[in-house]
Amino acid sequence: MLNKPETYWNNVLFADERKFNIFGSDRRIMIWRRKNEEPNPKNLVGTVKYGGGGVLVWECMSASGLGNLVFIDGIMNHALYLNILRDNFKLSAQNLGMGKNNVFNQNNDPKHTALNVRLWCLYNCPQNLKTPPHSPDLNPIEHIWRELEVRV
Repeated sequence: MLNKPETYWNNVLFADERKFNIFGSDRRIMIWRRKNEEPNPKNLVGTVKYGGGGVLVWECMSASGLGNLVFIDGIMNHALYLNILRDNFKLSAQNLGMGKNNVFNQNNDPKHTALNVRLWCLYNCPQNLKTPPHSPDLNPIEHIWRELEVRV
Protein backbone atom coordinates (compact mmCIF):
# COMPACT_ATOMS: atom_id res chain seq x y z
CA MET A 1 0.00 0.00 0.00
CA LEU A 2 2.97 2.30 0.49
CA ASN A 3 3.49 2.43 -3.28
CA LYS A 4 -0.02 3.69 -4.01
CA PRO A 5 -0.17 7.29 -5.26
CA GLU A 6 -1.77 9.85 -2.99
CA THR A 7 -4.72 10.20 -5.36
CA TYR A 8 -5.56 6.50 -4.84
CA TRP A 9 -6.59 7.23 -1.25
CA ASN A 10 -9.12 9.86 -2.40
CA ASN A 11 -11.27 6.99 -3.72
CA VAL A 12 -11.15 4.77 -0.63
CA LEU A 13 -14.29 4.53 1.48
CA PHE A 14 -13.51 3.32 5.00
CA ALA A 15 -16.33 1.80 7.08
CA ASP A 16 -16.60 0.48 10.61
CA GLU A 17 -19.00 0.10 13.51
CA ARG A 18 -18.49 0.95 17.16
CA LYS A 19 -20.35 0.60 20.43
CA PHE A 20 -20.43 3.56 22.78
CA ASN A 21 -21.39 2.88 26.38
CA ILE A 22 -23.84 5.29 27.95
CA PHE A 23 -22.59 4.50 31.43
CA GLY A 24 -19.67 2.42 32.59
CA SER A 25 -17.66 -0.15 30.74
CA ASP A 26 -18.16 -3.62 29.28
CA ARG A 27 -14.98 -4.89 30.81
CA ARG A 28 -13.67 -5.47 34.28
CA ILE A 29 -11.33 -2.80 35.61
CA MET A 30 -8.51 -3.91 37.91
CA ILE A 31 -6.63 -1.76 40.43
CA TRP A 32 -3.53 -2.51 42.49
CA ARG A 33 -3.56 -2.03 46.24
CA ARG A 34 -1.68 -3.37 49.22
CA LYS A 35 -3.09 -6.12 51.41
CA ASN A 36 -5.82 -4.75 53.73
CA GLU A 37 -5.58 -1.30 52.10
CA GLU A 38 -8.89 0.48 51.50
CA PRO A 39 -9.66 1.24 47.84
CA ASN A 40 -8.94 4.82 46.85
CA PRO A 41 -12.26 6.51 45.88
CA LYS A 42 -10.67 7.97 42.75
CA ASN A 43 -10.19 4.39 41.47
CA LEU A 44 -13.80 3.34 41.98
CA VAL A 45 -16.16 3.27 39.02
CA GLY A 46 -19.91 3.24 39.52
CA THR A 47 -21.96 0.45 38.02
CA VAL A 48 -25.48 -0.02 36.79
CA LYS A 49 -27.32 -3.33 36.90
CA TYR A 50 -27.72 -5.00 33.53
CA GLY A 51 -25.06 -2.93 31.78
CA GLY A 52 -26.28 0.65 31.79
CA GLY A 53 -26.91 0.78 28.06
CA GLY A 54 -25.00 1.70 25.00
CA VAL A 55 -25.47 2.60 21.38
CA LEU A 56 -24.02 0.82 18.35
CA VAL A 57 -23.30 2.94 15.27
CA TRP A 58 -21.97 2.37 11.75
CA GLU A 59 -20.07 5.08 9.92
CA CYS A 60 -18.10 5.49 6.74
CA MET A 61 -15.62 8.13 5.63
CA SER A 62 -13.30 9.08 2.82
CA ALA A 63 -10.64 11.72 2.25
CA SER A 64 -13.42 14.19 1.41
CA GLY A 65 -15.46 13.75 4.59
CA LEU A 66 -17.88 11.65 6.58
CA GLY A 67 -20.66 9.51 5.16
CA ASN A 68 -23.89 8.38 6.77
CA LEU A 69 -24.02 7.66 10.49
CA VAL A 70 -26.35 4.73 11.19
CA PHE A 71 -27.69 3.90 14.65
CA ILE A 72 -28.15 0.16 15.06
CA ASP A 73 -30.88 -1.45 17.13
CA GLY A 74 -30.15 -4.90 18.49
CA ILE A 75 -27.25 -7.18 17.80
CA MET A 76 -25.29 -6.67 14.60
CA ASN A 77 -25.06 -9.78 12.44
CA HIS A 78 -24.24 -10.32 8.77
CA ALA A 79 -27.86 -9.82 7.63
CA LEU A 80 -28.21 -6.49 9.45
CA TYR A 81 -24.78 -5.43 8.20
CA LEU A 82 -25.82 -6.24 4.63
CA ASN A 83 -28.94 -4.07 5.02
CA ILE A 84 -26.79 -1.20 6.28
CA LEU A 85 -24.52 -1.51 3.24
CA ARG A 86 -27.49 -1.68 0.85
CA ASP A 87 -29.04 1.44 2.36
CA ASN A 88 -25.91 3.53 2.92
CA PHE A 89 -22.87 2.52 0.87
CA LYS A 90 -23.78 3.95 -2.52
CA LEU A 91 -25.55 6.97 -1.03
CA SER A 92 -22.54 7.84 1.13
CA ALA A 93 -20.09 7.37 -1.76
CA GLN A 94 -22.25 9.59 -3.95
CA ASN A 95 -22.59 12.29 -1.25
CA LEU A 96 -18.82 12.27 -0.77
CA GLY A 97 -18.29 12.88 -4.50
CA MET A 98 -16.76 9.50 -5.15
CA GLY A 99 -17.15 7.91 -8.56
CA LYS A 100 -18.04 4.32 -9.31
CA ASN A 101 -14.36 3.33 -9.11
CA ASN A 102 -14.19 3.67 -5.35
CA VAL A 103 -12.33 1.21 -3.16
CA PHE A 104 -14.06 -0.20 -0.07
CA ASN A 105 -12.23 -0.91 3.19
CA GLN A 106 -13.65 -2.85 6.11
CA ASN A 107 -11.94 -5.02 8.70
CA ASN A 108 -12.03 -8.82 8.85
CA ASP A 109 -14.92 -9.07 11.27
CA PRO A 110 -16.91 -12.28 10.59
CA LYS A 111 -20.01 -10.33 9.62
CA HIS A 112 -17.94 -8.44 7.03
CA THR A 113 -16.61 -11.66 5.52
CA ALA A 114 -19.90 -13.60 5.47
CA LEU A 115 -20.79 -15.05 2.07
CA ASN A 116 -23.84 -12.82 1.47
CA VAL A 117 -21.81 -9.69 2.30
CA ARG A 118 -18.91 -10.77 0.07
CA LEU A 119 -21.31 -11.45 -2.83
CA TRP A 120 -22.98 -8.06 -2.39
CA CYS A 121 -19.58 -6.37 -2.34
CA LEU A 122 -18.50 -8.28 -5.45
CA TYR A 123 -21.34 -6.71 -7.44
CA ASN A 124 -21.59 -3.30 -5.78
CA CYS A 125 -18.03 -2.42 -4.80
CA PRO A 126 -15.72 -4.85 -6.58
CA GLN A 127 -12.55 -3.04 -5.51
CA ASN A 128 -11.82 -3.90 -1.90
CA LEU A 129 -8.79 -2.91 0.09
CA LYS A 130 -7.54 -6.26 1.32
CA THR A 131 -6.13 -6.58 4.81
CA PRO A 132 -4.60 -9.78 6.16
CA PRO A 133 -6.51 -11.71 8.84
CA HIS A 134 -5.64 -10.75 12.41
CA SER A 135 -3.88 -7.61 11.24
CA PRO A 136 -4.00 -4.49 13.40
CA ASP A 137 -6.95 -2.26 12.64
CA LEU A 138 -5.35 0.57 10.69
CA ASN A 139 -8.64 2.07 9.56
CA PRO A 140 -8.43 5.87 10.01
CA ILE A 141 -12.06 5.89 11.12
CA GLU A 142 -10.75 4.69 14.50
CA HIS A 143 -9.49 8.25 15.04
CA ILE A 144 -13.02 9.56 14.43
CA TRP A 145 -14.42 7.08 16.96
CA ARG A 146 -11.86 8.17 19.54
CA GLU A 147 -12.63 11.86 19.01
CA LEU A 148 -16.36 11.20 19.27
CA GLU A 149 -15.87 9.18 22.44
CA VAL A 150 -13.82 11.97 24.04
CA ARG A 151 -16.38 14.64 23.13
CA VAL A 152 -19.39 12.63 24.27
